[in-house]
Amino acid sequence: MKKFFSVADVDNLKEIVSEALSLKAAPHGNSELGKHRMLGLVFLNPSLRTRLSTQKAAINLGMDVMVMNMDKDGWALETRDGVVMNGTTVEHIREAAAVMGEYCDILGLRSFPTLKDKEADYSEDLFNKFIKFCGVPVVSLESATRHPLQSLTDLITITEHKKKDKPKVVLAWAPHVKALPQAVPNSFSEWMCRAQEEGLVDFTIAQPAGYELSEEFSKGAHITTNLDEALADADFVYVKNWSSFKEYGEVYPVAENWLLDNEKLKLTNDAKVMHCLPVRRDLELSSEILDGPNSLVIKEASNRVWAAQVVLKRMLEELKG
Repeated sequence: MKKFFSVADVDNLKEIVSEALSLKAAPHGNSELGKHRMLGLVFLNPSLRTRLSTQKAAINLGMDVMVMNMDKDGWALETRDGVVMNGTTVEHIREAAAVMGEYCDILGLRSFPTLKDKEADYSEDLFNKFIKFCGVPVVSLESATRHPLQSLTDLITITEHKKKDKPKVVLAWAPHVKALPQAVPNSFSEWMCRAQEEGLVDFTIAQPAGYELSEEFSKGAHITTNLDEALADADFVYVKNWSSFKEYGEVYPVAENWLLDNEKLKLTNDAKVMHCLPVRRDLELSSEILDGPNSLVIKEASNRVWAAQVVLKRMLEELKG
């Protein structure tokens, strides 16, 4: 594994989930693999779970870790070629990424979209150039369009807690006070559609009209604008807000009640409820669910370590040759 950016970088979902759960059972069994290896984590945006879980995963593998918050500690990056840098940018990505690759054996990068220019955000220009110029394996810690470590975590969590071979999994839109990116729902949908192809889940997306995700990520899912219909017999409900893809970054008023609470949970098959966190209580998801027996959000967050560890392990094995 030379990069981890999407589900396309994984050959077999069942195998990587099984490997991750093996690491969970024996976290330090590969502690010699990362000895004298350096992981660099580069953040252009804030992080709690991604930062801490990836650091812990690396330490479990015997790696050393350097963290850089580019939004606070680094120079303003230029990503365009052929421009005279006489403006606000100070360092070109060609040099910045190349130097980071000299210092580190594996790099992780986190950046968010602007939600202003769909074409620019969905081109993943920053990530693609970072991968091109750094010369070492790269892990996505979230990008403009995807959050693959979160999605792998979610599949691990569903596998751990499922009560039947092919559970019904629902991605349910939720309210929010501001426009949020599509990265997490894009990624979750992409991974669940692939899991559905491999016979691991049945997958449904429920969102109000106008909030459809790009077909690139949702092709194969059952899609409905009726939340109650989607919740019927659901085994897992993944709650997440996102802004419009078609009218990029826009937020439409929604008259219906899309807040998942215990009353709506009665429509499900006693479903377990998931959220990537952070979550705005009683706006995105009711406190009664978050504090109740059906919530998996803490166990889900805990599994972020094993998703990161299995990816780093595979990259280290590739480096070892």
